[in-house]
Parts: sequence; structure tokens; C-alpha cells
Amino acid sequence: MSQPQAATPAPEKPGSAGKPGASVQAILRARPAEFLGRAREGGIIYPFILLFIVLSAWQGSLFYGKTNLLEILDQQSSTVIIAAAGTMVLIAGGIDLSVGATYALCQVIATKMAETGNPVIAIIVGVLVGIGVGAINGVIATFFRINSLIATLAMSFVITGVASLVTNGNLIYAGTALGYANFARTEFLDVTTATWTMIGVVIILGIVLSRTIAGRYMYAAGSNAEAARLAGVRVQWIKLVTFAISGGAAGLGGIIDASRVLSASSAYGGPSLTFTVLAGIVVGGTSILGGQGAIWRTVIGTLFIAIIYNGFTLLGWNPLYEPITVGLILLLAVGGDAWSRLRTS
Repeated sequence: MSQPQAATPAPEKPGSAGKPGASVQAILRARPAEFLGRAREGGIIYPFILLFIVLSAWQGSLFYGKTNLLEILDQQSSTVIIAAAGTMVLIAGGIDLSVGATYALCQVIATKMAETGNPVIAIIVGVLVGIGVGAINGVIATFFRINSLIATLAMSFVITGVASLVTNGNLIYAGTALGYANFARTEFLDVTTATWTMIGVVIILGIVLSRTIAGRYMYAAGSNAEAARLAGVRVQWIKLVTFAISGGAAGLGGIIDASRVLSASSAYGGPSLTFTVLAGIVVGGTSILGGQGAIWRTVIGTLFIAIIYNGFTLLGWNPLYEPITVGLILLLAVGGDAWSRLRTS
């Protein structure tokens, strides 16, 4: 009886023999990239928690008390809504610099209608105007292939001009439209409807971005538009949808703030709001180059900036240093994103 022959050993892969440390070196090279990726994913959480602890220890219940925290959420509700929608635009590879102007246009239209008409219809029309403006931005930036930064910047001037024509350069006051005021002022469980609206919008947009095919297409369009197109993604339509959502969110934010004070003006919002929104998005960790970001990080980034402003007020510090502080933080955020991309590429 023949003896069974031993199996022939598999040939070693070229380069593996004589290099027992090769796998270790590969792991060491991978660890910085893995660390940077994780830091980018949740980096904003750590400074947010640190700032919260410092202000809580410094000011006590004056800061962490229910009244102050609910006030921050209420005042930032419109900014968070606009920033959450703007995150989608950046992730898909665009940028929207017209949100401040859209905010003003929609609030003056809605407030003027609410003076003499049904406040519900006024709110709906205002949001639809915002969606329409956003869709126009999307068409210009995608189908006409004009850089979204230039397209939305130019549109912001047009929108501001239209808002000024609607108001004739005057402040619109709707002091008798109490139903309109209820849209932002009504409280449920001690939380205003403005805050509840913000929570609802953030949850919906977060689910769309992270749990739906449309959300995955947004990431794909921002990561590599050409590869996404070859894979069958309708990149232009995806970007158009993000601009429409951004416009609608800007309109909703403007209406919330207008209904809170029962007044509106074409001078409200503007570049100040636009750059505050962008700062919150970028500080939250969304890449300005597209393809990376998350709604929840934008929310934390926006609230992080709001807490800085609140801290200046509570501590009695000179408010002239607030924009300097936010600007430096924004530079650190953008620089950190660029550096992490360089190290992980």
C-alpha cells in the first residue's frame, strides 16, 4: 500500500520572507490614519464637553440651569435648522452662501402675509419660497455648471434686492398676528415650539442623510462626483435636492425668528447668519471639500459656538472678542481637516 504524500507547502508571497516586521510596520502606519479618522468623526464632542464643564464649574447653575440651556436652544433653533440642511449641501460637494438672504426674503413674505391673512398659509408660502430659491440655486450651480460659491453669492445679492422691494426698505411689524407668534412662542413641557421644530427637522434630516439611499448618494456625489455618475448616481439632481432643502430650511428659520418677535426686515440674516451657519458646520467636522460630515456633529458644532457667546455674556467679557475667538476656532477646524486629509491620503 502506498504511503500518502505530504501536501506541497504553498509558496511564500514575494517580499514576505526575511521581513518578520513587515506586518508590524503596516500596523504602525495604519494606526495614525485610524486615529485621525476617529478624531475627525467625533472630535467636536471633546471640546464641547470640556467647555461645558468649565463654564459649569465657573458659573454654576447660572450656566447649566434649565432656564439658560433652554434659552440657548430656543435662540439657536433657526441657526441649527439652517446648518443641518447646509451640511447636506457641503457633503454633496456644494456650498450655499445665500441662506442669510433667503432667510430674510422668506420671513418678510411670511410676516407680510400674516399681518392680514392666515398665519398657517403665510408660513407654508414662506417655506415654499425658500425651497424655490434653493432649487434655482441648484439649477444654476449644477445644470449651468457655475461654481456653487459664485452662484449662491450672486444670488444672495438678487434675493436681498427682492426682499428690499417687498418691504420698501422698511421694517414689517405684525403685532396683531398672535396666531403667527404661536408658531415660535408656544411651550410644551417648558420647551418652545421653535425648539421642538428644530429637534424634528434635525431628526428627519439626520435619518435622510444616514439611513436612506438619497443620503448615500449625497456622500458619493461629494466624495467623487465622476465615479458616482459612472455608477449611475444622478449627481446633478442630488445636488439640486440639497440646495432646495437648504433653501427651505433657511426660509423656515427666518419664519421662526420673525414669528418670535412679530417683525421682519430685509436687513436681517445676511452675511452674518451665513457665516455663522458655515462656521457651525465646519467646526462640527464636515469637510469643506465634500464627502464627509454628519448632521449630529453640525448640531454640536453650532451649539459649541453658541455656548462660547453665552459664556462671554455670563462672564461679562468684552463681546468684541467673540468674533475673534470664533474665527480662530474656525481656522483650527479647517486646518485640522486639511492636515488629517493629508496624513490619511
